[in-house]
Amino acid sequence: MNTALTREELEQILDQALQDVTERTAGVRLRQGDHPPGEDLCTVHITFDRGFSTSLTLCADTSLLLRMARNSFHEDAVTPEDLEEFSKEYLNVLCGKVTGAMFRATQIPARFGQPRFYRGRYEPEEQEVQFILTYSDGHSEGAQLIHHVPCSHGDEAEPNEA
Repeated sequence: MNTALTREELEQILDQALQDVTERTAGVRLRQGDHPPGEDLCTVHITFDRGFSTSLTLCADTSLLLRMARNSFHEDAVTPEDLEEFSKEYLNVLCGKVTGAMFRATQIPARFGQPRFYRGRYEPEEQEVQFILTYSDGHSEGAQLIHHVPCSHGDEAEPNEA
């Protein structure tokens, strides 16, 4: 099918969506860089149920997500529940923007499931990383948007390959 996106096109869609949504919803400017999140991080994961067999994972410094939530809620005090709710809604909005851009590019309608929130790093089973976009915000806080695809079980057929 000639409506498929190249990796570069998908990276551009994800990057543009993340930067737009982050600035609009949380008042934070993220730029691509090489400063990954530290040890104190949270992860939000979402799977596309229809249209594309992929998933997205956002790993970010907890301090960055807290600042984004404070800006979004216009409040200084953010509870752990607020942080989780903000993070899931943020990824929902991001995925809505992504699916719209992907539909315009491919004419394939997509649907995504409910986001899941985790303290620390989460890596989905039966999925492998296709690529990672790394961001920083100018305050030494980082985030990564990770695009996963189903595992290619080709390693079972070639166990002795080094």
